[in-house]
Amino acid sequence: MYRVMIIDDEKALRNLLKASVDWQEMGLEVVGEAASGIEAINIIDKLRPDIIFVDIRMPFMDGIEFSKIALKRYRQMKIIILTAFDEFEYAKQCIGLGITDYLLKPIVRTDIREACQKAIRELDALPADVPEQPVLQDVPSDTEHVKQYIDNHYPDSALNLTAIAQKFGYNPSYLSRRFKADCGQNISDYITACRMEKAKKCLESRMLMYMTAKEVGIPDPNYFGKCFKKYTGSSYSELLKLQLST
Repeated sequence: MYRVMIIDDEKALRNLLKASVDWQEMGLEVVGEAASGIEAINIIDKLRPDIIFVDIRMPFMDGIEFSKIALKRYRQMKIIILTAFDEFEYAKQCIGLGITDYLLKPIVRTDIREACQKAIRELDALPADVPEQPVLQDVPSDTEHVKQYIDNHYPDSALNLTAIAQKFGYNPSYLSRRFKADCGQNISDYITACRMEKAKKCLESRMLMYMTAKEVGIPDPNYFGKCFKKYTGSSYSELLKLQLST
């Protein structure tokens, strides 16, 4: 089955899209969703979707900006843009990026199926994967350089495994395995840890959450809040209230 991801800041629309068609019947599986392009960039390496539905208008990172980043790193990925009629001229900026299709809102079930079938045909036409080979053989000697790069570039909201692999000339899957073997954690977890440690320092200086989120490379405050609570076990807003009351 090909893997599908849905990106839209409106949960109701994400739910509607998931319920509109029989994905399994088409040989598809919805493996995840995101409420913003920022959140999607942070989890795309784990989900590895083949097809992405993305809203053109989202805060912090719109659909066009997300598509540019995603298609640069995942060239075989198929992206379907969701756009309102009055945004269609804006959507034309995607021409030449390699977008598979556009769907006008309100979404029609027949259009979803046709867009999926088009994406499936394009995926089926791709050559079979070449057996994975690392570009470089000696990753352990360079692991510290990778960590240092992350330490210096965590404020970049587009930083993730694939971006780092391209920077250093590694196959992403190979780098992921070797980094975990050398450091005992995934690269995505290491990036999050760097960001959250910096966030805790921002909290100590009583910085507001939206400012901290931007400072650490997660400019979507909602997604930042989820990451911070998962990492520390506490809400940033609640801890900030305690700081301000003392």
